[in-house]
Amino acid sequence: MHFGELIGRFLAYLEAERKYSPHTILSYQNDLNQLHTFIIHEFSIQTLEELSHSHIRSWMVHMMQEGVTAVSVNRKISALRSAFRWFKKKGFILQNPMLKITVPKKPKRLPVVVQKNSLERLLDDRISPNEEDMYIHARNSMIIDLFYATGIRRSELKQLTTGDIDFFRKEIRVVGKGNKVRSIPITQPILDKLDQYLKIRNDNFPGIPEKCLFLTPKAKPVYDRMIYDIVHRELSQVNTAGKKSPHVLRHTFATHMLDNGADLNAIKEILGHASLAATQVYTHNSLSKLKEAYGKAHPRAGRTNGT
Repeated sequence: MHFGELIGRFLAYLEAERKYSPHTILSYQNDLNQLHTFIIHEFSIQTLEELSHSHIRSWMVHMMQEGVTAVSVNRKISALRSAFRWFKKKGFILQNPMLKITVPKKPKRLPVVVQKNSLERLLDDRISPNEEDMYIHARNSMIIDLFYATGIRRSELKQLTTGDIDFFRKEIRVVGKGNKVRSIPITQPILDKLDQYLKIRNDNFPGIPEKCLFLTPKAKPVYDRMIYDIVHRELSQVNTAGKKSPHVLRHTFATHMLDNGADLNAIKEILGHASLAATQVYTHNSLSKLKEAYGKAHPRAGRTNGT
C-alpha cells in the first residue's frame, strides 16, 4: 500500500481514537511526511513494503548532516516508532523496521527556569495601563500569573473556559493530553485576580458568552502563537538570557515547588505527567540548590582532607 495513504490513516487514528491534539497530530504528520519525501527522492520508494531499516538509517544520517539536533532526531524517530507499531498491528507490514533502529544520544539539558526575584518583580511591578489597554493588560498579566501558579501547558491554557474555575473549591479544571481531566488547586490571591480579570473581560466584551477564558481584542479565543508572544514579551522584561516561553514558566513552577519542599508525586499530579520519570528532571535543579546551600552552611563543606 502507498506510504502516503497509510500516513493519512494513522493520523486519522490518532485523532479519532487517541484523541491527540491538533498540534501533536501536525507534528506526527510533518515527521512522517519528511521521511516519505526523503525515501521517494533518494530511493524512489513509494510503498511501505519496500521500506527497510537501512532507508530509515540513511534518513537519520541525512538529518544529522543537515544540522538537525539529536533531540529533534530522537523525537522524529519516536513518532516513527508509534506509526510503525500501528502499521504492524493493522497488518500493513510483516516486519517492523524500527526494531533495528537505535537513536543518537541526547545531551542532558536541565530545564530553564526564571529566578524567583526576577519573576516576583514581573508579577508585582505592574505599570497602570491606559483605559483602552485595560483588557489586554489584565489578560496578559493573568496569563503569566496562571502559568506560574499552576504549571499548566500552553495547549491547556488555550482551552480554559470560565466554567473551569471553581471559586468555592479553589480549583481550576484542566483538560490535558489524551483528554485527561485533572483539577489543580489555586490560592486565594490568584482567585481574587481571576475574579478581577473576569469583571474587566465581561465589561470589555458585553454580550459575549462566558466561555473561553482568554480572548483576543476581537473577542476570539487566543491561539498558540499569541500566547507564546505574550509570554516571550513579558519575560523579556526580566529575563534577558535563555528561553522565554510558556514551557519555561511550567519548568519554573515545578522547580520552585521542589525548592520549597513539595512532594514529587504531588507535582507529578499537578503537571499531569503520565510517569514520575518525567517529573524527576526537576530534581536536578533542586539538588544544585541543595549543594549550594550545603556548601555555604556546613562547617566542614569548604575544607579539604587533612586541613
